[in-house]
Amino acid sequence: MINDLILKNRSHRRFFQDNAIEIITLKELVELARLSASGANLQPLKYIISNDPEKNALIFPHLAWAGYLKDWVGPEEGERPAAYIILLGDTKISKNFGVDHGIAAQSIMLGAVEKGFGGCIIGSIQREGLREALNISNQYEILLVLALGKPKETVLIETVEQDGDIKYWRDSNGIHYVPKRYLDDLIIS
Repeated sequence: MINDLILKNRSHRRFFQDNAIEIITLKELVELARLSASGANLQPLKYIISNDPEKNALIFPHLAWAGYLKDWVGPEEGERPAAYIILLGDTKISKNFGVDHGIAAQSIMLGAVEKGFGGCIIGSIQREGLREALNISNQYEILLVLALGKPKETVLIETVEQDGDIKYWRDSNGIHYVPKRYLDDLIIS
């Protein structure tokens, strides 16, 4: 059920790095994005996929991992993503990508969860460094990077406390907690 997939689709930031994701699987995930909605049906998104350790090593240093975890700079070697999907906007098709990349990213992430993987949608990217590292043409705007792999951490949802703090956190056992607001606090009558 979709509810189960959404509950499993947490932002994982530590992975079993050696648990490979095949190129065919990455293409199947991009196929889900291809079939998803696109504003005015322009379909301006393009994708770079990688499951190659050398290419992954070029991508990794250009990503920021968890802004609320001030004492953690990101996954260590051995806990890094096994694969990446980089979402690009083709400026020859459109100059405005609206929410297409959000829709595509969610489709990919739900597909990854269904296949037993997890990931993190990353928007905090050193874009020019990544462009240079992968020789990405200026025709493409770098929108998001999806880090993918077999999750090596537990991520749990909790309810926002009365103080309203929504910052995710980890306990001493490395369990990652994500506070969510109450449904009644979200709906305005």
